[in-house]
Amino acid sequence: MVSFEPASFELVSHNVDETYQIGHRLGTLLQAGDVVCLAGDLGAGKTALTRGIGGGWGALEAVTSPTFTLVHEHHRDQNDHTLYHIDCYRLQGSADAWSIGLDDLLHDDGILVIEWPENIADVLPDERLWVTIDMVDENRRRLHFRATGSRFRALVESLRQELARA
Repeated sequence: MVSFEPASFELVSHNVDETYQIGHRLGTLLQAGDVVCLAGDLGAGKTALTRGIGGGWGALEAVTSPTFTLVHEHHRDQNDHTLYHIDCYRLQGSADAWSIGLDDLLHDDGILVIEWPENIADVLPDERLWVTIDMVDENRRRLHFRATGSRFRALVESLRQELARA
């Protein structure tokens, strides 16, 4: 039977480079079909974390904010999987989510990194990694990782171990 009990941990990043490095380590652990949700205010560091995820995953293209295009696709040499970077800032619920093809993306073998997931929370899968980024001050950010589902609990534990070794 599948369990949806959450697992979580928090850490503080002291600058943008640390946020990138945390994302980079996370990116090395992601697998096909993973969904990573990034919540936080404007300027909190969601895109910096996503740049790191893309770097660790092996994206060939530079990761930039998809604010105006809503979805960016990134590829790598290793296989034909895709990393989809989605910005839901301007979306307002399930109808908007479906209009950008979210249903197709959720059933693809790609990895989804979703900024502003709270705007489409009603259509997101129950099993996912949710990262909330809070601004502590001008440079520091508190990252709270919350995993739901066995795959993401294992991912959070692996990430915690990777970061402890750093």
